[in-house]
This record gives sequence, C-alpha cells and structure tokens, in this order.
Amino acid sequence: MGEVKETKPVLYFSSIIYGSGNAFNFAQEKLLNLFGEIEEITEEMSFSHTKYYEDEMGLNLKRKFVLFKSLKNREDLPEVKIKTNEIEKEFSFNGKRTFNIDPGYISLENVILATTKNYTHRIYIGKGIYADLTLIFKSGTFRPLEWTYPDYASEPIVGIFNKWRKVLKERLRKEVKC
Repeated sequence: MGEVKETKPVLYFSSIIYGSGNAFNFAQEKLLNLFGEIEEITEEMSFSHTKYYEDEMGLNLKRKFVLFKSLKNREDLPEVKIKTNEIEKEFSFNGKRTFNIDPGYISLENVILATTKNYTHRIYIGKGIYADLTLIFKSGTFRPLEWTYPDYASEPIVGIFNKWRKVLKERLRKEVKC
C-alpha cells in the first residue's frame, strides 16, 4: 500500500493573449493582486497558431507569459481559474473579452493548464475546472503530448518552461529543502 505524501509546491504562470498593450497592463495588474510578485514576463510574441480568439478580440493578437515568484499549492488551481475568468469578465466590453488569461502551473514533472472545457485527456479537479496535462518532463526537457496545443509544443515556448523549471527547482531546493 502506498503512503499518502504531501505534494511539493509549484510555480504558477499565466498566458495572456491580448490585442493592445493596455489590455495586457490591466490583466497584469489584476494578476499581481491574485498571485503576488512577478518573477518574469516574457517578451511579447505574436499569437498566430490559431484564429480562435480573433472574432472576440480582433486581429494581430499578441501574447506574453507571466511567471509568479511565490511557491503555491497545486490544489489552488480551480480557484485560480475561476478568479482569472472573473477578471476577464470584468474587463469585457459589449460581451467580448479584451484579453484571455490561461493560468497553469509548472511542477518538476509537468506543465498543467486550467480549463473549463472537458476532453478525453483532461481530469476534473473540482468547481467546474479541468487540468490539462500539457507538457511532461522526460529525458532532460519538457515534451509535448499528442494533444498539446501547437504553440505550447513549439521550441521557443518549451524553452521558456525548461528555463522556468530550473527556477522552480532552485526555489524548492532553498525553500522546501527537497
């Protein structure tokens, strides 16, 4: 029989997709209130892997990833997704979002996104929220799975998460004494 063990904390991040810099700034300010201090914000990148958000938020969308500094519990993910959805609604205009926030976390073994949409590879984690196993750490790097979104499977984004995993590993070593 296996023993129940406490899980190691994780680092939360958010992907913010937006059309204007002001929209990103509004989202960032709200996320500071939710997560606390920011560890890093990526450079702005074009969001061109899908047209999913164009009808709602317009053309020429951009994206930045934001990594938060504090170690957090994995089980907070449903509440985090609910709060980011509330932030999106707060800044909607005429029923359309001005930005999209996709929160998730990085553990030593994987990258998990939170979603409200069920699918075969997503696990229900409570409060109407599902965990999407997006990347797994294997043979020294994060690796995509057959269902991983193409942008998350891209070399630049995998590189970001590999870098941030090192931040997590060092923080765990210092703060949790792993």
